[in-house]
Amino acid sequence: MIEFKRERIHDLWGELAPLLPEHWREVAYYADIPLDPDTERYEAIENAGGLRCYTARNSGRLVGYAFYFVGPHLHYKGAVVAQQDVLYVERSHRGGLGLKLIMWCDEQLRAEHVQVVTHHVKNAPHLNFGPLLKRKGYEPTDTLWSRRLDQ
Repeated sequence: MIEFKRERIHDLWGELAPLLPEHWREVAYYADIPLDPDTERYEAIENAGGLRCYTARNSGRLVGYAFYFVGPHLHYKGAVVAQQDVLYVERSHRGGLGLKLIMWCDEQLRAEHVQVVTHHVKNAPHLNFGPLLKRKGYEPTDTLWSRRLDQ
């Protein structure tokens, strides 16, 4: 049975440990930059009220997560925005759970008076969940471009 919950990141690190490398291997565009989450900074942001950690559990076991940075937008200080940081569902639980998690997160964020939710979506065809977001009323608003400066 799948259960969605809001949890504290401090309590999740142990369960995230096996999932984060799997997630990173799947999505890392610059695979030569090692995964090394700044756990102290994540916890500080959460303690300051700026991080939401939502989880999907199957019979208690962590199988997915969605983290959002939440707060007033720097350009529009009267607008509360949630920016997706990471979103992951184990391969064995894909096929609808990701969308259910996103929609559940939207409801949680709406209850906190968040006005806008943003998601970054990878371009790789097997990682692009943009069409799914579009079906649920999301609109493409920006394109993110990256360039390596250390090579």
